[in-house]
Amino acid sequence: MTEVTNPPGTTASNGSAGPILEVNDLRMHFPVTTGVVFRKTVGTVKAVDGVTFSIQPGETLGLVGESGCGKTTLGRCVLRFYNPTSGQMHFRGESLTDIRGGRMRELRKQMQMVFQDPYSSLNPRMTAGQIIGEPLKIHRLASDPKQSRERVAEILSLVGLDPSMASRYPHEFSGGQRQRIGIGRALAVDPALIVCDEAVSALDVSIQAQIINLLKDLQDRLGLTYLFIAHDLAVVRHVADRIAVMYLGKIVEIAPRDDIYANPLHPYTQALLSAVPVPDPVVEAARPRQIIIGEVPSPLNPPSGCVFHPRCPIAQEDCSVDVPELRELRPGHWVACPKV
Repeated sequence: MTEVTNPPGTTASNGSAGPILEVNDLRMHFPVTTGVVFRKTVGTVKAVDGVTFSIQPGETLGLVGESGCGKTTLGRCVLRFYNPTSGQMHFRGESLTDIRGGRMRELRKQMQMVFQDPYSSLNPRMTAGQIIGEPLKIHRLASDPKQSRERVAEILSLVGLDPSMASRYPHEFSGGQRQRIGIGRALAVDPALIVCDEAVSALDVSIQAQIINLLKDLQDRLGLTYLFIAHDLAVVRHVADRIAVMYLGKIVEIAPRDDIYANPLHPYTQALLSAVPVPDPVVEAARPRQIIIGEVPSPLNPPSGCVFHPRCPIAQEDCSVDVPELRELRPGHWVACPKV
């Protein structure tokens, strides 16, 4: 079992006392069954397989990787939408893996999610005011309807919408406006941590910039902490303080944003960055490309040893046997590859 006693990010650069979120050797395995009446387990999908990281208060950790690598599953485990198979999670020093019932409900006020699709994540039969006001009702944060309406109007203004829009239904808003409502719903309970699950990937590029600027402004004003899940490295560069690169259920590299972009160490990270287009056509034509051969293996049957070794340009014989641990090669720069 791979375990890092001091999760990457435990030592804060901003001088804070400790991480707001700490994840250690987290695993989320889904059984694959066959049969209708007599179900039989025939395999296991290792969606998240031994992930370790931490996030400091007020920080944004970008989580990037190809589709299907386990990013969304990891985010849902953090919020306990899924009960992890094994591992430990701590939020503000309190274990998330052992608590149940009312205490979990209390912690849910401090941890919220902004979903990927602004079209399917909002109830079409509820107005914007009802959608944002629903968490206030569930967590009993408004003493009467008047206080609830005032709080809804305040949140709508906070996310850049006119409070008069509270009576409109989701179909009357654009995609960017719907995502603002989703962000407002998350802010209604005054959370400390927000998991942004591909929060801008379904939006036009110009609208993406607006939502990113809104998220950064809200972070500065409210002291929010983000786990920002995305597959677009160009977007993450403008949001994250640190970046964790995920491949087939494992984190292969985690480092401060500038270190990742200036000097990526893991071959997978290097390949991802080489695929990001550069606006200057001269620079784009001259820069070297690193092409990843083959296809992403199935999480139902991941490779032995290093999961990236079948596609890795520097893989050696022992890479198919030994599971690499995250090592801190430079201050704050962790890599799961013994060959770099």
